[in-house]
Amino acid sequence: MRKKPIEADPDAAKLAPLRGPLREWYARHHRPLPWRTAPSLYGTVVSEFMCQQTRIETVLPYFARWMQHFPDFLALARAPEAEVLRAWEGLGYYSRARNLHRLAKEIAAMDEPPRTAAGWKRLPGIGPYTAAAVASIAFGEPVPVVDGNVVRVLARVRGDDTEFRSNQEAVDAFRPLAEAFLDPRHPGDHNQAMMELGATVCRKSKPACLICPLRPGCASAGKNPADRPRIVRRATVKVEVSRLWIERDGHLLLHEGAPNGRRLRAICELPLAEDIPGAERVERLHRGVRSITHHRITEEIFHSRLPEMPGKPALPSPPRHGQWHWVPLSRIEAVTLSGPHRKWIELILGHR
Repeated sequence: MRKKPIEADPDAAKLAPLRGPLREWYARHHRPLPWRTAPSLYGTVVSEFMCQQTRIETVLPYFARWMQHFPDFLALARAPEAEVLRAWEGLGYYSRARNLHRLAKEIAAMDEPPRTAAGWKRLPGIGPYTAAAVASIAFGEPVPVVDGNVVRVLARVRGDDTEFRSNQEAVDAFRPLAEAFLDPRHPGDHNQAMMELGATVCRKSKPACLICPLRPGCASAGKNPADRPRIVRRATVKVEVSRLWIERDGHLLLHEGAPNGRRLRAICELPLAEDIPGAERVERLHRGVRSITHHRITEEIFHSRLPEMPGKPALPSPPRHGQWHWVPLSRIEAVTLSGPHRKWIELILGHR
């Protein structure tokens, strides 16, 4: 239910005349992304899952391959999970792939998919943002999409200096304004225009205010817009991880996540040093730094030898109820690896 009617919100009333210019700007300047140039319900759903926490430039080749391999909900529903995860490899956050797979199975079993955001929110992996995006773009339901890009646009338009404790708190705070500003006649185009505006014009840094269609109603234009929105960022946590490169007879030792695991189920990685105590480190093969949310992770990979354990198995019990695999290096391409591990293994093999 709308919390504040447009007449009661001076910011929404100020923005209402800009719905048309915003839609015209989008029609002329939006990026020709494949799920826009050849729109379909399935393509919209796949793009929304892939673009969560991932740059569009990264998504584009994955989307093209995915649509060739799994062209519709039924094809995806019939595919085994291992095949789905292999196609997703490198995009990260594998729960998205599993949820998309589950979603396809449910939709394939329906007479017809839901047409409302409320209906979509009852399906696997669908939150308020994705439900609103699918319902408005594919079915024209007048529901607002509110993500980080939309929050940034609205915070700057309103000139809002409220300090929010989290992204979700900011999303909840700006939802009424997003709903009031929504163009009920063109909700899909409006939502895509707002997201596109935040991604390409009203950027986090160096916003291009001079070409923004909302400039006439923006309280931040020319007044340090990059200072808004004000969201408290979690302190960076530094993590150091050591991994082992152990070979035997042309095989590489990998750990596969447990079948009931939440994050790395059926996905292989190089072993953690802590999981094979006593392994001898011969030399360091790679050192890299990456970030996941607010964690800054330094990972080192060491060429190692298994500890000598007379009368005992050469390997300890697999950690976290997963399993060890000796994978032929000649068949490493056939194994589903997490994205960073694929990159590291290819890099190390390439240096030989």
